[in-house]
Amino acid sequence: MEDKEKRCPRGKLHCFNWLDDIPGASDGWDIVEVQFKNTRKGYYRNSTNIPLEPGDMVAVEATPGHDIGAVTLTGRLVALQMRRAGIKNEAEVRRVFRKAKPADLEKYEEARARENDTMIRARKIAESLNLNMKIGDVEYQGDGNKAIFYYIADERVDFRQLIKVLAETFKVRIEMKQIGARQEAGRIGGIGSCGRPLCCASWMTNFVSVGTSAARYQDISLNPQKLAGQCAKLKCCLNFEVDTYVESARHLPEKSARLETADNTYFHFKTDIFKKEITYSTDKSMAANLVTIDAARAFEVIEMNRRGEKPLTLMREGEEKEKGKPKPIDLASQDDLTRFDKSKKKKKKKKKPADSQPQPSEIGNNPPKDNTQKVGDKPRKQQQQQSQDNKEKPAQPNGTQKPQKPPKPKRPNRPKEEKPKQDNPRQDNPQQQQRSSREPKAFRMPDEQK
Repeated sequence: MEDKEKRCPRGKLHCFNWLDDIPGASDGWDIVEVQFKNTRKGYYRNSTNIPLEPGDMVAVEATPGHDIGAVTLTGRLVALQMRRAGIKNEAEVRRVFRKAKPADLEKYEEARARENDTMIRARKIAESLNLNMKIGDVEYQGDGNKAIFYYIADERVDFRQLIKVLAETFKVRIEMKQIGARQEAGRIGGIGSCGRPLCCASWMTNFVSVGTSAARYQDISLNPQKLAGQCAKLKCCLNFEVDTYVESARHLPEKSARLETADNTYFHFKTDIFKKEITYSTDKSMAANLVTIDAARAFEVIEMNRRGEKPLTLMREGEEKEKGKPKPIDLASQDDLTRFDKSKKKKKKKKKPADSQPQPSEIGNNPPKDNTQKVGDKPRKQQQQQSQDNKEKPAQPNGTQKPQKPPKPKRPNRPKEEKPKQDNPRQDNPQQQQRSSREPKAFRMPDEQK
């Protein structure tokens, strides 16, 4: 089964057989679909009732000789495919000879191995004959008696002399087929600017002409580098949504319509088809005093101008006030790795009732000043002096005196080195000596440790 899947091509010529699991769906129809190397497939009659399944290699009738291909579809679904391809006369359908034998497959593989060399030599021959054409691919018939040359040319080419030279060189029957640039891109394949496989190589079979009008309807910049595909032609996807844009444009005012107000005349600047909003400018060639209104309001102003009336402004009443612009959403911040490291919002402190008195710890080091002085109270300076004395000499309970500590033994005085007066500037400056005595002990170093 794996070998059949490898032989059976999967691409734009593949048709899913949705009648495969229905019993008896393949009975009563003797025509099968056979696909060959490139974008070529045909329909052949299984007159000898050979049991065929998708993926089987068969030898079919050709002119001259026979050709080798793979069965891709069987059953009643082949009739629908023939109707889609436009084959009405079943009498012209050729026959299936047999399943391919090993000798047929060996000859088929040898013929395919010569295709690349034949294409390169044919290009050199066409160049020597000064023909304005490009040979894109060569396909040999299964028995090796015929070769199909696919070429691209912008103008009509007289290749009668080329056919004679090719027939003498390769000793086969020559058939020339002209293809376009889009078909060549579909045969080669590739990845488009959208990041997906080319539509012409994956599912498209019919190519419709694409014009620049499709880009104008969709308000796409007419940049040939962006509009062209790998085939150097306009991209086929420009036609995919143009019908929707044309249908939506019917419900919008014409771009040539001018809107007149009491103070200005407005011209069309741009249109948002999805929102059905039109932006008008007071200047034709540049953006000046831009005003954006919906399509219904634009039709109202046009009707008023036809009656000879001119509104004060394009905006409706009540919409003239500028609305606050919403803050732009930063989508990049949603994926920021440091968004979890941000500090949480501080909790609000609960309000305390008015009856509760503040504690000394809540008051802090700077209590509120009260300049009022009651009768019988001491002056403020005496109170502050008394509080400092109490801090320095705390009162003992019950009038008891604090036991005095024994005096520390004095260290023996070490002989000091006499230093010149220049090294000790503090001795000359008595103010500096007083200032040093006020410094805390943590920053004073005894002379012995210097």
